[in-house]
Amino acid sequence: MKAIKTDKAPAAIGPYSQAIDSGCGLVFVSGQLPIDPSTGAFPEGGVKEQTRQSLLNASAILQAAGLGLSDVVKTTVFLADMGDFAAMNEVYASFFTEPFPARSAVAVKTLPKGALVEVECIAARG
Repeated sequence: MKAIKTDKAPAAIGPYSQAIDSGCGLVFVSGQLPIDPSTGAFPEGGVKEQTRQSLLNASAILQAAGLGLSDVVKTTVFLADMGDFAAMNEVYASFFTEPFPARSAVAVKTLPKGALVEVECIAARG
C-alpha cells in the first residue's frame, strides 16, 4: 500500500490518508469535505458549491495518484439533508461522463464541521 498526498486538497484531519493506492490497481480516496485547500473554509453558497469543492478535492487527490475522475468506478455521497439530492446531483453530473461510476447516496445525521456534503470514491488503474 502507498499513501497518496497532495497540497491541492485539504490535509487529513485525523488518523487517515487522503487516499491509498492498494497496489492492486485500485485507489481509495477518503471522504472529501468541501474545504477549499487555499482558504481552509467551505465555499460560499449551499450544497451545489460544496459538492463542486468536494469533487475538486477528490479530483486533485486522484491527479496526485496519476488518475482522473474518468478512472472512478464507485462513489459514495453523504448528504446532511436528502432534500439536497437534486442540487447535488446536478453538479455531480457535470463532473462525470458515461459510463458513470456506480454510486451510493445516503443521508446522514451530521457531517464533520457542519458540511452539507462529503464525497468518497474508488478509482481503478487500467
